[in-house]
Formats: sequence, C-alpha cells, structure tokens
Amino acid sequence: MPNIIERKDHPLSMRLPSADIAMIDRAASLRGRSRTDFVRDAAVREAENVIMEAMPIRMSAEGFRTFMDALAQPGRPVPEMVEAMRRPAPWETESDGD
Repeated sequence: MPNIIERKDHPLSMRLPSADIAMIDRAASLRGRSRTDFVRDAAVREAENVIMEAMPIRMSAEGFRTFMDALAQPGRPVPEMVEAMRRPAPWETESDGD
C-alpha cells in the first residue's frame, strides 16, 4: 500500500495589475524576501489584525475597575522615550558631506 502524503500547503491565486506586482516586488526585494513570502506575511498579518479588532475583550467587573483606575493615573515618563525625543532628528542636523 503506497504512503499517502497529505499536502499542508494550499495554493492561492490572484490577478493583480502590473503596477501592484511591481510595488510588491520592490517591497519584497527591499526586505530580502520572495514575492510569495512577502505577500503571505502581509496577508496573514492583516488577517490577524482584523480578527483581533473583532474579538471582544472580556474581564470581570473588578478587573475592569482596576484597568480604569490604571488609565486614570497620570502618565509617567519613560526615560528611553524622553532621551529619544531630546535628540535632534536626522534632518535637523548638519551633514558632514555638504
């Protein structure tokens, strides 16, 4: 009896304008990825975002009060963010090549 190997990959076919393909290929190249890997990752990431947006957040009444109390507290500075905001942006500094 021959061994039957169940295929785990499922093909997905799309028709796209050449301008879209060129954009995808350029972006994939910038990331060092194949078109297939780039499109798969982008599609899965967006699917996860849509699913997460649709999922309700459930918590107990006590948990909700704790959450709301935390939001009501004044913000605290994050030292790394304060330091980053004090640095001049690259376009605000003089370049040595001029």
